[in-house]
Amino acid sequence: MLVAGTADANHSWGSYHWAKTTNLLSLKLGDAVTNTWDASLGLASGDWSLSSILDTSVVTSRVNPKTCKPTSGRVEVCNSKYGNNGWLGIAQIWITSGEHITQGVVKLNDTYFNTKTYNTPAWKQFVVCQEIGHTFGLDHQDEDFANANLGTCMDYTSNPITNQHPNQHDYDQLANIYAHFDSINTAKNSVSSAKARDLDVENKAEWGKEIKKDKKGNSSLYERDLKNGEKIFTFVIWAE
Repeated sequence: MLVAGTADANHSWGSYHWAKTTNLLSLKLGDAVTNTWDASLGLASGDWSLSSILDTSVVTSRVNPKTCKPTSGRVEVCNSKYGNNGWLGIAQIWITSGEHITQGVVKLNDTYFNTKTYNTPAWKQFVVCQEIGHTFGLDHQDEDFANANLGTCMDYTSNPITNQHPNQHDYDQLANIYAHFDSINTAKNSVSSAKARDLDVENKAEWGKEIKKDKKGNSSLYERDLKNGEKIFTFVIWAE
């Protein structure tokens, strides 16, 4: 019964998705991480590409990982010592036309990942997998840390040993999200306004309003409304 309930769950992230004109969404992940993260990024890319509708590729990035500015039509993945700000990782996603994802960034905070608690393959894989998953349009399958692990990186946990990869429900949800075609491909063409592309959202004060909390009461999702159908969302995983 528990398995059936999980399979029936819906963890799409609103109606947000990359616009595509073909069956397969080909999306580039910019490698702005150091060699201590390369294996985790490569594995996450391979895991998500097992989806029937998604093909990700890790490509060279030219962004400064400290600021991790977005690049239109792709997801930049960065690591740096972002400071004792409380978060392990964030995913920031730019929206246009009310629902289409146009660019994204993932930031992995080495201030915490350099500590004994988080400097493990399991924690690194869990966080990079989940934050990249958000940039495709996926939300969490479960946000209660006390619940048993669901075997997916899209499940909050205090022990990520069995939550390092997507599971079948993640792939099924992606198939549902991307079952239709659009008139444009936002993974290839720039459609964001100059304001949205150039806006600085590096600091928490610039993330906008809190719209969701996790079961521990921490803010897990922020929204900054730029008007005219453009928004920036920030997903957060906090250090314990």
